Amino acid sequence: MRSDPSQPRAGFPPAALFDLDGTLLDSAPDLLAAANATLAARGRAPLTLEQLRPVVSKGSRAMLAVAFPELESDARETLLPEFLRHYESVIGQHSQLFDGVAELLQRLDDNGTVWGVVTNKPEYLARLILPQLRWEQRCAVLIGGDTLAERKPHPLPLLTAAKRIGIAADACVYVGDDERDILAARAAGMRSVAVLWGYRLEQDVPSNWQADQLVEHPRQLWQAEAWPAPPPAS
Repeated sequence: MRSDPSQPRAGFPPAALFDLDGTLLDSAPDLLAAANATLAARGRAPLTLEQLRPVVSKGSRAMLAVAFPELESDARETLLPEFLRHYESVIGQHSQLFDGVAELLQRLDDNGTVWGVVTNKPEYLARLILPQLRWEQRCAVLIGGDTLAERKPHPLPLLTAAKRIGIAADACVYVGDDERDILAARAAGMRSVAVLWGYRLEQDVPSNWQADQLVEHPRQLWQAEAWPAPPPAS
């Protein structure tokens, strides 16, 4: 049983909110299968994981831009429902948690930290993942990219998640692998952690995102002292 979430042990935050793809879950292989099914339906050659992986955190439209670079954005938009149908059909078949994530979430549970997911993935797809990982009872909140009128980097999804778990935004930490994760956290008044094991383009420079903390491996966050310090009491 969790202890009182307002009284975590020293160093761990009362609440930790996570991006999903590229932060907790290596979903690139499933998304590659979906992209390649969309290509195959048009007689096109498949992509490699190396081609798709850097843009996974940028979302479905960015992945379709890699798969169909010659198409205008409006033409690629018509492919989005098909791509998502293919993804739904294979979701969870090839993806897995990043090394050290399962232990990280267990340590948060053990230390009384409430945790949840705020992703730009459509909510119905994100919810399919919860039972596969046996997170239904552990994940305290899930906000998808279509849950609300806004999505990251807008702060509304993070603020809504904090409200739903009943913990003040400035007591939460948001963890993600993309600049928009850090922008959303800052706008929401949350501390932020930028992870370096996720998906990013060659030109992305996480040290420029002004996150409160940069971490190279999930095991770093197993330690209480690795989490960004809370704001000073007013």
